[in-house]
Amino acid sequence: MTKRIITLLTALLIVFSFSTMVLAADTSAAEINAGKFGIWTLIPPIVAILLAFLTKNVVMSLFVGVLSGTFLLQLTGNNILGALFNGFLMLMDKVLSSLADPWNAGIILQCLAIGGLIALISKMGGAKAIAESLAKKAKSPKSAQLITWFLGICVFFDDYANSLIVGPIMRPVTDKMRISREKLAFIVDATAAPIAGIALISTWVGYEIGLIKEGYSVIGQDVNAYNIFIETIPFRFYNILMLTFIVFTALLLKEFGPMLKAERRARQTGKLLSDTAKPMASSEATGLEPKEGIKLSVWNAIIPIGTLMLTALLGFYYNGYNSIMGGEDTTLIKLLTDAPMSFNAIREAFGASDASIVLFQAALFSSIVTLIIGMKQKIFNLADGIDTWVQGTKSLVITGVILLLAWSLSSVIKELGTAMFLVKILSNTIPKFLLPTLIFILGAIISFSTGTSFGTMGILMPLTIPLAFAISPENGYVIMSAGAVLTGAIFGDHCSPISDTTILSSMGAACDHIDHTKTQIYYALVVAAITIIFGYIPVGLGLPVIVVLPLAIIAVFAVVYAFGKKVDAIDCSSTTEV
Repeated sequence: MTKRIITLLTALLIVFSFSTMVLAADTSAAEINAGKFGIWTLIPPIVAILLAFLTKNVVMSLFVGVLSGTFLLQLTGNNILGALFNGFLMLMDKVLSSLADPWNAGIILQCLAIGGLIALISKMGGAKAIAESLAKKAKSPKSAQLITWFLGICVFFDDYANSLIVGPIMRPVTDKMRISREKLAFIVDATAAPIAGIALISTWVGYEIGLIKEGYSVIGQDVNAYNIFIETIPFRFYNILMLTFIVFTALLLKEFGPMLKAERRARQTGKLLSDTAKPMASSEATGLEPKEGIKLSVWNAIIPIGTLMLTALLGFYYNGYNSIMGGEDTTLIKLLTDAPMSFNAIREAFGASDASIVLFQAALFSSIVTLIIGMKQKIFNLADGIDTWVQGTKSLVITGVILLLAWSLSSVIKELGTAMFLVKILSNTIPKFLLPTLIFILGAIISFSTGTSFGTMGILMPLTIPLAFAISPENGYVIMSAGAVLTGAIFGDHCSPISDTTILSSMGAACDHIDHTKTQIYYALVVAAITIIFGYIPVGLGLPVIVVLPLAIIAVFAVVYAFGKKVDAIDCSSTTEV
């Protein structure tokens, strides 16, 4: 209880330091509300964060956070009941306005369409075919770990699919090589959200660019959110460093902390699980398994995913090209007329495209192609294929709900005028170089306590982009800070025992959940420390990311090499015990 109180107090202190907002387009209304409500303008984000801590329910926390803001906006005199009623009606208007926005609608539809596509690919056995093909190449503990890692990279499009596909497929292989279930669960978990969060096309990208666009709208900027998303990738230090950390431990066959004990137990005694372990059943994964009796083919994954990526790339160019040619920028029009396929023309076209529309179109087209392939192979008929697609969309409905509430919270915060109040009292309070680090830490605290990275991103992004812009309007600084939100949320979620991906990774690897959490958190904290010391502090001080990122990767290698201890190699052909 004491630890929870300390955590909450720490979060409150950081939130008060963080929540500086700049004026949005309607500065007069914001200024009036800031003068009227003063410190009460902080209520919506603080309520959302505190409830997320206490209830672990992000949807309810965001809902109450938005309602607290609309309640304040409707409060006149002592008419509390009237304000509550009108605030609820205003909340509905905020949600409806968010959904009515074409960009927002496109983002939600894109998320749902990719969810349906993933379900079709899984039903056709495409992902399983790739996994089994790779598994045949695993001949030693080193190659088995590297192939598990590579397969995790290949299943980049969704963290849930990653956890439920990679673990069950590679488990027999890693068992044969006497790799502990804890290490298998770690590799699966560490290649789930970290790769899905930075993949150019995934179930995450729509959500992330939606938050980015909304954050920039708070400061009155209409940006190409997909381009901003891409620019944040080099600043996602935790994601990148965690992926390299797995490779270094596999190549060097070195471990430290609780994982060393688990790996030595598995290699030396054949016990893949601890004596007290209660491995999680993996029967829940059957929803992603292919239909029985079908012939597995890697092309059932390569063609749909390839179609998705190719269609998206062509769509970005076509959509951006039409946008530029229909605009008034004569320089860009001339560029696309004279050299339509030049690097500069392609870059400008991509920058002018509407990612929400393009990604939805690409996902829907790829789903149709996948349906046709499945029917041609007699894996399912049209009705069953559509049912499978619809079932896949249901897994991402919660993403749309969180997005709508996050957008609504951002709108309420903007209307309340938190900017004018906090700029007056907190101007120049936070050192510029420390902001990305503090954002990373706050994101980790919230996501660890709630078990969700999506909810954390939805709460923090509307605050972070305006705050970073207020401290330094440099585009790179704002992008860096946005990246800190996205990767900090993933770090905390990666450590959390109540995280869905942590649970699914334990399940997919048939590992004891507590053992997985205990061995993984040690590694996650080490990589997070490197992220701060060799990542966010240096870039915050002005060092270019092109220099910082390679140095941070070298630091990861140095830590594994210096502190890791060799796992004794033995003959892996003998019988294993579970």
